[in-house]
Amino acid sequence: SHIHSANILIRKVINTATMSSSSIKLKSLNSDRELPAQNKCSKCTGSLCCNSINQKIDGPRSMVDFDHLLWQVSHENINIFKDADGWFLHITSPCQHLLKSGICNIYDTRPYVCREYSNDVCEYDEPIKEACELFFADYHSLNDYCSTRFKSWGYRFE
Repeated sequence: SHIHSANILIRKVINTATMSSSSIKLKSLNSDRELPAQNKCSKCTGSLCCNSINQKIDGPRSMVDFDHLLWQVSHENINIFKDADGWFLHITSPCQHLLKSGICNIYDTRPYVCREYSNDVCEYDEPIKEACELFFADYHSLNDYCSTRFKSWGYRFE
């Protein structure tokens, strides 16, 4: 059955991971080559990069733009931040292919964005909330910021 085959594949993936204090090595199921993960990844127990998406957005300028961000940040698992690279939606949502062990279940066929990801600077070094210039986790924090930024913010609906 498909479930039995999936369970065998999961066991193979877990069995191909060997852990040491300095690295994780994943062995490709399709070959004997080893795919070394960087030391930082082996120390990251939360698989931080695989549990959220940062989507670049146009920088808000007007009250209408910020009002739209209020709507977005009012939804669960949505944060907004600004750093040196611009404005982003930070969406907390674990990848459906991440196993409980922190290993990617589709490593050999993972999307291009995953293959090209660099952890030179990542959340393991410093959480986004601390590394960025502005961070809004909810409606109230962004609304307070807008009230300071725009003198007429409280009158925007009139």
